[in-house]
Amino acid sequence: MAYFKNIDRIEYEGAESDNPLAFKYYNPAMYEVLKAGGFTTGGLNFDAKVRRGSFEPIDLVYAHIAGMDAFAKGFKTAYKMLSDGRFGKNIAERYKSYSEGIGKEIVEGRADFNTLSKYALEHDNIVNTSGRQEALESLLNSYILNN
Repeated sequence: MAYFKNIDRIEYEGAESDNPLAFKYYNPAMYEVLKAGGFTTGGLNFDAKVRRGSFEPIDLVYAHIAGMDAFAKGFKTAYKMLSDGRFGKNIAERYKSYSEGIGKEIVEGRADFNTLSKYALEHDNIVNTSGRQEALESLLNSYILNN
């Protein structure tokens, strides 16, 4: 149901969008909010501004509505992402090297340049693992487009 004439449905614009109302900006934010247990002592610091040729006061109202709609979509998508666990599992796999061995030492601040140099010289057969960025973006897109 449309409440405002001439306001089109906000469509997902993809990861390369430069539109500040694009869903790609809100899903990660809401994912982290929900992962941390939701809002416990505050809320969103939300602002909107008009762009391009929009200069009437009602344009600012539309900007706020569109922005909050994007946050709401981000919230619903983030909830689904947390509920089924696939996204979190993929992220944990991607960054598992930071929870063990030299990666953990780096994160904990226990590895200095000398430690890293020694490690690199002693491990000449280090195998890089793909971060699977495209797969993660595809998974995120599936949540956004199917929610």
